[in-house]
Amino acid sequence: MGKAFGAVVVSVMFLCGWSSPAGAEERRQFDGLIEPSRVVALSSQVPGILESVRVERGDRVAKGQIVATLNAAIEKAAAQVSRSRVEFAKRKVARNEELYRKQLIAVHDKDEMETELHIAEAQLREDEEKVNLRTIVSPLDGVVVERLRSAGEYVGEDAVLKIARIDPLHVEVVMPAAFYGTVKIGAQADVVPESPLEGKFSAKVTIVDRVIDAASGTFGVRLEMANRDYRLPAGLKCKVTFKP
Repeated sequence: MGKAFGAVVVSVMFLCGWSSPAGAEERRQFDGLIEPSRVVALSSQVPGILESVRVERGDRVAKGQIVATLNAAIEKAAAQVSRSRVEFAKRKVARNEELYRKQLIAVHDKDEMETELHIAEAQLREDEEKVNLRTIVSPLDGVVVERLRSAGEYVGEDAVLKIARIDPLHVEVVMPAAFYGTVKIGAQADVVPESPLEGKFSAKVTIVDRVIDAASGTFGVRLEMANRDYRLPAGLKCKVTFKP
């Protein structure tokens, strides 16, 4: 029974092009899918009303770029008050420095003024951070995949934008178990995207699954492929040929 079942599996793999690893080069060609190397659902760190969304679907964004802002009128006003207090405290310390050198004020008074300055500076940093929390920035270089909210809408934990990194790209390949051990991390491969795009691109294996799916008799391989000019979009099917 076991031998008969094994013969059937081998026959099916042969008909599907899943021959032994010792086959010709075309037998080492597999179907693949080109995907973003990372997708981020970007949300706000604090709830509030969106003041602006500065990008649209398809726009390229850079890491650290401001992509959306929440209304921060109250937080900005508080930061301005704290900034004025810091400036006043600095002037007060400077005015009394000469008096201290002439021993016209006590050490206790000098220490009190400097402490007031440090407290004011700490409060300013806190207020400025509250303003920054209402600014949404991109955590990576990539493209906007989806815009989910518009100015004037309330946002909580829900995403405002989805951003995908497509340089580098990932190429996901599902291979028959018969080829397990023939592909190593660091191995090179040629990737040919489906029509209408043309060309052959180099990719490198970065992940080889260590668990074989028992139901399908396959395992996954991930390759990384440079896409510096953003020529290739994610989501394409492709053919992957592993180099000997």
